[in-house]
Amino acid sequence: MDLLNTLVDKGLRRELPTREEALAVLATPDDELLDVVAAAGKVRRQWFGRRVKLNYLVNLKSGLCPEDCSYCSQRLGSKAEILKYTWLKPEEASKAAAAGVAGGAKRVCLVASGRGPTDRDVDRVSQTIEAIKEQNEGVEVCACLGLLSEGQAGRLRSAGADAYNHNLNTSEGTYGEITTTHTYADRVDTVQQAQAAGLSACSGLIAGMGESDEDLVDVVFSLRELDPDSVPVNFLIPFEGTPLAKEWNLTPQRCLRILAMVRFVCPDVEVRLAGGREVHLRSMQPLALHLVNSIFLGDYLTSEGQAGQADLDMIADAGFEVEGAGTTTLPRHRADAAAGCGSHASGGCASEAEGCGPHAGAGCGPCGEGPEAEAVPAAEVPEALGARTDLVAVRRRGAGTDLAPNA
Repeated sequence: MDLLNTLVDKGLRRELPTREEALAVLATPDDELLDVVAAAGKVRRQWFGRRVKLNYLVNLKSGLCPEDCSYCSQRLGSKAEILKYTWLKPEEASKAAAAGVAGGAKRVCLVASGRGPTDRDVDRVSQTIEAIKEQNEGVEVCACLGLLSEGQAGRLRSAGADAYNHNLNTSEGTYGEITTTHTYADRVDTVQQAQAAGLSACSGLIAGMGESDEDLVDVVFSLRELDPDSVPVNFLIPFEGTPLAKEWNLTPQRCLRILAMVRFVCPDVEVRLAGGREVHLRSMQPLALHLVNSIFLGDYLTSEGQAGQADLDMIADAGFEVEGAGTTTLPRHRADAAAGCGSHASGGCASEAEGCGPHAGAGCGPCGEGPEAEAVPAAEVPEALGARTDLVAVRRRGAGTDLAPNA
């Protein structure tokens, strides 16, 4: 296909596709799905080979959130029967993190529900970061604590954090339909604060909330402009007891097209297959490894994932390899740019901080568009094969419990 050849050429040159080309990927028929995966796979292998980075989540504080994000089981008013507990002690969080590292995780992601951290919370998380780093040499630590106030990103970096996660989740135009207690601009500001402090920025999206193809392209193009080092792609887990419990809009084929589109738009960025992969990709998860270069190992914040050993077996059986601790995740041009900004991020994975120089058309930042492609209509979402509530398992093990974690 001319479209796919064009997208591969642009991906290998780190050149931004047009919006019409991105929409066309989402509109491809199922008969051409393997062609789409193969094309995006060429771009993935160019920048990341056959390596898969493993990440491990530790939910530091579960539930009891005052925000009203419709997709979230921890939201204000959620009736989802999730675990609820206040802050883990640093030693408890470190023990949980060690299980993920033992399972092969290179990065530990520390997450806490809430609008954003107080200064006391930042002190608490700083102690946790120090405890994890002391016990796990070389591990990367990413914090995800909500909206940041001035100076907090710098304090987290001084404590040893390598990265900060704050997802855009959906397009700016539809954000107000998903959340009313904060704005899209608030989220952008937090990512930029993390970048300015020299932290590696991690920001992604959630697909399957009833959004259009145009919304998906909007948020991915916004992410490219924001230029995070890693882009997690979540697929909505429709928890009973949340406003989006009935949103079962995804098929495995649509998930793969979304991942391919993200790879074409952000060719040399760590694209991470995140929450919901077991629910919506199911037996087609191995195909996604040809598109992403990073996954979460084991369980998520409030839901259970497939067994950690099953993740490792899937990677090996698909012909990929787990990325080692001594390997730099990002391609050299991005890692070198980060190093030039003076970041200490493990493996050279920090983003260019504001004022550190132009991107010169490289990476996931803005660059020149190629020739316009013929506009195509947005694809209609195929009728889902029915709600698979049997695949939505609330987490009952690991952090906040007396049971061993899944790693």
